[in-house]
Amino acid sequence: MKKNKKSFSSILKTISQDRDRTNILRNGEQNLIAYLVQRVPKWLTSDGLTFIGLLGNLFVGLCFVLASYYSNPIFLLIALPGFLINWYGDSLDGRLAYYRKTPRKWYGFSLDVTVDWVGLAMIGLGFFFYADAGWKWLGYIFVVLYGWEMLTAQLRYLVTGKYSIDSGIVGPTELRVVLMAIIAGEYFFQGSIYYSVIVACAILVFTNITDTIKLLKMADERDAREKAEKAANNAQEGKSKLDTLILKTD
Repeated sequence: MKKNKKSFSSILKTISQDRDRTNILRNGEQNLIAYLVQRVPKWLTSDGLTFIGLLGNLFVGLCFVLASYYSNPIFLLIALPGFLINWYGDSLDGRLAYYRKTPRKWYGFSLDVTVDWVGLAMIGLGFFFYADAGWKWLGYIFVVLYGWEMLTAQLRYLVTGKYSIDSGIVGPTELRVVLMAIIAGEYFFQGSIYYSVIVACAILVFTNITDTIKLLKMADERDAREKAEKAANNAQEGKSKLDTLILKTD
């Protein structure tokens, strides 16, 4: 029993590499991921999981279109498993690579960011077809604001060298839960989705501005640090040249 516990702890540590998580659901989520990566079929690769995650988002977008086309809100409930499919693929793809000791850090990073953006755009497009004429702009604004958050995460990685996909206590998993609640609420109270998305957009505006200010502060600190290091290096080079000149003179 003790051996299994140690083994699970080792797996948990392995899959947590290269990523700092601060989201409120992180402990339960990481434990679940550690459990699931051990049970992924051997024939299924990390790229395959990434594709599964994309299919989940495409499914959600398609359900929005079908709900509009058939004027039947039942498709909104059918859309909900799409978020679970997306979580499974998106959360396990990189972690599986670390578990199998086959990580491709920059390849995986590039693919993940690209696929996440495409999937988000597809959900926004689905919402565009579903929404009434006066509300279609909401989907565009949400995509732009969440895209801003994604961009901030990438820039923070560039500036600090530490990659975090979370904004404080809220990460992609929490966002999925919120979106599922919003869509489920629309099934029971038609029209509520518009006001819910407005609130979500307002929160994103606040968190994006806050995170951007923090990012700029970190970037400014790095500039100052690099400037000081450069000045110190130049001073050291000048001293070395002076010492060499003195030796030659002697």
